[in-house]
Amino acid sequence: MVDLRSDTLTLPDKEMLETILTARLGDDGRVDASGRGEDLTVNELEDLAAEFTGKEAALLCPTGTMGNSCGVLSWAKSGDKILVHEQQHLLLTEKFLFDEGFCRMQPVKYKFNKNETPDLKNMEELLASSGAKLICLENTHNFSGGYCIPVEEMQKIRQLADRYGAHIHMDGARLFHAAAAMNVPVREITQYVDSVMFCISKGLGAPVGSLLCSTKTQIAKARDIRKILGGGMRQAGIIAACGIYALQHNVTRLKEDIENAKLAAELLRGKLQNLVLQAEVQSNIVVLDLCNTKTTPAQFCQMAEAHGLLIRPVLSHCIRLVFYKGITADDAKKAAAIILDLDKQL
Repeated sequence: MVDLRSDTLTLPDKEMLETILTARLGDDGRVDASGRGEDLTVNELEDLAAEFTGKEAALLCPTGTMGNSCGVLSWAKSGDKILVHEQQHLLLTEKFLFDEGFCRMQPVKYKFNKNETPDLKNMEELLASSGAKLICLENTHNFSGGYCIPVEEMQKIRQLADRYGAHIHMDGARLFHAAAAMNVPVREITQYVDSVMFCISKGLGAPVGSLLCSTKTQIAKARDIRKILGGGMRQAGIIAACGIYALQHNVTRLKEDIENAKLAAELLRGKLQNLVLQAEVQSNIVVLDLCNTKTTPAQFCQMAEAHGLLIRPVLSHCIRLVFYKGITADDAKKAAAIILDLDKQL
């Protein structure tokens, strides 16, 4: 069985798990005068995350949803208007910030241009009309098929935000895949945002955790918000140790995931009769559209599983393949062969 449902399926290897045994532990929930917790391994991971992203400080959170929530809530309050893409993970899957039972923030939905990146003209119109003071980005963008926002476009969005006095929070769950895809240091992307969250539990291969990075002032606010949300932890060094290993050993290999995704896409391109392949595969995600068929995404996933391929539906009309550590080029070839065979049956 080839399992391409998500890169959250990435498993820690033995060397990563062994770092837990020697991790320096303490109570991360008890902070000193500078706002740092007592778990030295957590502090080391947070410092490393801040260094990678070029920010002053970082905060370890149990999940990406909590990291994004703490980041946004450090800039905005309940009921505020926020610019968010109409298919952003924050909006469609995490939901907490916009749920009527919780934060009740008002999404002001911007669109993408033909390159699957934020439409600057549309964003400016919305900033002008809504008065929103926070822009949320996602890089890479999950549901579009892992498209990256290029560095030069990040700069233009920064300039736009500055003209309207807005801050920028970036959901960078797969930020390191974006950097690998564009062949740039992570901080070259994140220099244009005020806060950024990235996951260590996806392609980087750690079992748990996400890091929120920003200024010392914003991270101090986020630490208080994390506690309110139930995210305060004690001897969290057992999580952080794996995160340190991931950032020290698993960053350069992310290009393998991208190569395997592109391999599968090239084996499909020009050969599909019914499924529609995304225009360009840039990172470790491949999306196929079933809009020209009478088969639902859930039905197609069931068909694929019967042939030895696990994938998942996204949105209302698409399926998604995600490539990660442990998935080989042969797996990519097998997945493409199964999809080609099923495509003929639609």
